[in-house]
Amino acid sequence: MSVSNLVMSNVSRAEASLNAGVTVSFGERFQASAQFDAVFKQGMALVERTAAYLEGPGRAESKRLPTSINVLYAAESMRLTTRLLDMASWLLIRRALKEGDISESEAQKKRKGVTLQAPSRTSHVAGFAELPETLRVLVEESYALQDRIVQLDRAMSVKSDNVAATMIANPVGSQIDRLRMAFSS
Repeated sequence: MSVSNLVMSNVSRAEASLNAGVTVSFGERFQASAQFDAVFKQGMALVERTAAYLEGPGRAESKRLPTSINVLYAAESMRLTTRLLDMASWLLIRRALKEGDISESEAQKKRKGVTLQAPSRTSHVAGFAELPETLRVLVEESYALQDRIVQLDRAMSVKSDNVAATMIANPVGSQIDRLRMAFSS
């Protein structure tokens, strides 16, 4: 097969994909996937581990801390709990949508009440290194999960109209036209 025939074959396949007008929703596909189930389980397990720690060993550990670190412990545990509750709410809304328990519009309304913060860290806070190791580990795990959920939320929130507009504005179509013109005889 000549180079020009190979290029035209690839151009035809790319053009067919663009012209098919089929937009695949990442959100729908991810939500129905085993990866979503894994993120859901990871998130809920982290909520359970955190609650067990804060209600048990964490309470005892906090009583042995110096006053200034105890205040930091209280603040960090409150931030951790709030962060986890927001992530759990997001996961539960997405699961309810996946299982057909709520509609897309209901999910959007519920989602407005969930605050997913942009990725950030508290390890730079004075005294963070003096907090109990288990709390520090839980805080870091929660940030890692939050980073992932924020990325997923952004990707899953893209509207199909935005995807279609992006495809229209995509320069690939013009490149395909240029290749077709260059190799057509």
